[in-house]
Amino acid sequence: MNGAAARLTNFYEMLLMIDILMIGPYPEWDLADLEARYRVHKLWEAVDRDGYIAERSENVRAIATRGELGASARLMSKLPRLEIVACYGVGTDAIDLEYARKRGIRVTNTPDVLTEDVADLGIGLALAVCREIPRADAYVREGNWRTSNMHLVTRFHGKKVGIVGMGRVGTALARRAVAFGCGISYFDIAPRTDLPYPFVADLVELARSSDFLIVTLSGGKKTKNSINSEVLHALGPDGFLINISRGSTVDEAALLEALENNTIKGAGLDVFCNEPDIDQRFLSLTNVVLQPHHASGTVETRKAMGQLVRENLAAHFSGRPLLTPVV
Repeated sequence: MNGAAARLTNFYEMLLMIDILMIGPYPEWDLADLEARYRVHKLWEAVDRDGYIAERSENVRAIATRGELGASARLMSKLPRLEIVACYGVGTDAIDLEYARKRGIRVTNTPDVLTEDVADLGIGLALAVCREIPRADAYVREGNWRTSNMHLVTRFHGKKVGIVGMGRVGTALARRAVAFGCGISYFDIAPRTDLPYPFVADLVELARSSDFLIVTLSGGKKTKNSINSEVLHALGPDGFLINISRGSTVDEAALLEALENNTIKGAGLDVFCNEPDIDQRFLSLTNVVLQPHHASGTVETRKAMGQLVRENLAAHFSGRPLLTPVV
């Protein structure tokens, strides 16, 4: 065995001495790789989670979590040797970043690799709700087409699209909407000088001037209920809301009221406040298209996300710079 091979073997043997607490399951290809390299403890399988953590608390040096599961200060405080929280997902609003900073715990996420798929679904939801694709599918399956033509719907081409949050996903979505001949404007904390689209500093004004309002904000306290009743009223009875960000960014009570009263024409939603136990009123509405928080749910993207989680963990424990640090 040459020197490089020996060093690699020693590194992997070292990893097998490291304990990782997994908060929820990953796809099998990621889990198998992690179990081959680390001692993995599966918290989601434990009946008594507090007892399970207590038995392993002195050994756990890493947490592997998902965006919606996060890592609370309460959990991290029970792990005195914790060094890193690796998040499978972009959103870190469910991770107590302030506590992690105080403790010197590193946090990573998986940006970029899911951007294009999330933007794809944003356009897909816009088309699905305005062209009423789910209802059209049911119309054919139920045999109604045999007796009459389906009612007319709304086009997406050429409409005015307002993007709330012009980050990675917002920018990718804008490129797609431009290809449909749509006019783009956006709201964010500040204008971006590298983009040609008009910046609108007032969210209500952006809604008022948009046919489609597409939300791509990050989650957290600063963006909670950004889309409120005032914004929805400004969007108006011919407007559509698309949310591919976080459920917390939309005042869900106000949205349900707007959908029920036709204050807006419709909505396409991939995210909700109480996932997966969403408000049952959504299920009876015909002017909303629902998705199970699945914007990044392609084989290609999920494999890339898992690989980035594993690479961040390996980088940390080998003393190399993290690939995608948050904290």
